[in-house]
Amino acid sequence: MISRLTAFGGWKPLFWATALGILVLSLLPPATPMPTTGWDKTNHLLGFATLAALARFAYPGPAWPRLLGLLAFGALIEVLQSLTPNRSAEWTDLIADGLGIAIGWGLAWLATAGIQRRA
Repeated sequence: MISRLTAFGGWKPLFWATALGILVLSLLPPATPMPTTGWDKTNHLLGFATLAALARFAYPGPAWPRLLGLLAFGALIEVLQSLTPNRSAEWTDLIADGLGIAIGWGLAWLATAGIQRRA
């Protein structure tokens, strides 16, 4: 599946749809029914792990610009949340984002390494 999406060019639309979904869900009022893991920090971790894996597949090249860009996206979300009446910014959310980025990137790296070994 990874190679089919790569050949089709489907990783970029998936990445941007996921980023948009995370942004929207992060800014909706808390009373809005949303998908959740049950704990806010795992929501951040799972969302940013997914974004990191998609970024690894969608955009080849050096890792650091993508990793820092994802962390900046997490910081932007926290700033935007601080400007809304129903949300608040938390440093621990940004830490969870960073941990999710590391986990997602690592899992995507393992998947890519496994594909390359088979080829």
